[in-house]
Amino acid sequence: MKFSVASRWLLAVMVLIGLVGWAVTGLYIYARLVYLGVLSIAGAGIWAILSMRGVKFQRKTRSLRASMGDILEENIEVRNDSWPGTPWLEVFNQSPLPMAAGSRLLTRLSVHQRRFYAARTLLIRRGAFLLGPTTLATGDPFGIFTLKKRIPASETLVVLPKVFPISSFPPPPGLLPGGKTIRQRSFDVTPHAAGVREYVSGDPVKRIHWPSTARRGRFMVKEFEQDPQADIWLFLDAESGIQSSLPDDEIPSYQADGWWLRRPAISLPRNTFEYTISAAASLASFFLAERRAVGLVCAAGKFTVVSAERGVRQVNKIMETLAFLQPEGKIPLNGLVDIQAKLLPLGSGVILITSSTRPDLILAVEDLQRRNLRPVVVLIKTETFGGPRGSEMIAAGLLRTNVPVCQIAYGDNLGLQLALPGVYYLQHYLSTPAFRI
Repeated sequence: MKFSVASRWLLAVMVLIGLVGWAVTGLYIYARLVYLGVLSIAGAGIWAILSMRGVKFQRKTRSLRASMGDILEENIEVRNDSWPGTPWLEVFNQSPLPMAAGSRLLTRLSVHQRRFYAARTLLIRRGAFLLGPTTLATGDPFGIFTLKKRIPASETLVVLPKVFPISSFPPPPGLLPGGKTIRQRSFDVTPHAAGVREYVSGDPVKRIHWPSTARRGRFMVKEFEQDPQADIWLFLDAESGIQSSLPDDEIPSYQADGWWLRRPAISLPRNTFEYTISAAASLASFFLAERRAVGLVCAAGKFTVVSAERGVRQVNKIMETLAFLQPEGKIPLNGLVDIQAKLLPLGSGVILITSSTRPDLILAVEDLQRRNLRPVVVLIKTETFGGPRGSEMIAAGLLRTNVPVCQIAYGDNLGLQLALPGVYYLQHYLSTPAFRI
């Protein structure tokens, strides 16, 4: 409380004047002044202790998963279960979440009374954030004594990357064109069953087709055809030495309590890796919505591989993985490709997302081409983030070798840039007329 210092000085001066006057004059009026000051101090201390003893605090949220640009709504409950009540209570939300709301001053919280209020926070950064700790401060009515209680965080919020809607993006042209039937048997289990055959030694038990086995009186196993849609693999370049950033803008103040008002547009942080993460999230969301199998490879601190799968579960896996990645990698992109490309299924499409301006990128592309994989490169123009120049030369070199390149600069709308494939492709690269220049 702002008047706590003045109240303390007033009581201290009261006691001091009473002691001096009593010692000099011997008048009982000064003694009464001392007694009044001492009793006020003791009473204020006891009131502060009793006020804090019965205070209970609870915060709830509907979901611990959200995306950048969403509004996090927390329902906060404060109650007092002890006498004599709380004249004032300050709630301090000390969560590391940027622009965290929830701090508030409550007054006249009487015995067995509850207060409810909602705290709404605009999410502007991805990652994991503790919802807390929370500090409660209360005291006597005059603010002479202030007691604090620290409530530790019990939940963690995961903020997923910002996803830009992409209207269209041509699949990387691997050896297996998407959607066309391929009459070729596969030793792996695929969604495309081709028939049954008699069991031979070495076949896995899980492939036995029990209805056919019961009809024919001998073990029959299922056969599968090769999946006609090539897997999509996203390679993220998280090497720390190639990242660039601009000074962060001051975070604008935003009253999220006005939830009915128009929300401001959320811009990505001003560094190349955040653009890399958002581009990967947007592409993964697009291809998974097209029912393609999408995998993820990255070496951000530790080597991370998310196996290629389909469905909503895969969306959650990739988004949560991207939410925690940081640009702390030591492995360059060509090393990442050398480690993982040999393990990719034949015909998989590869999208390289990088801000590198080094010749290593050309080496990585050539390595993929030697393995009969034609890559697509999403190139973050590092010079627009204050980094070294060279993106244009890299893009020109890739296009000369018939490698599609999508260039993204600082401030670009990723949804629009990734949805303009035609200008990045040479005419003879794709056989689909829709993407010819």
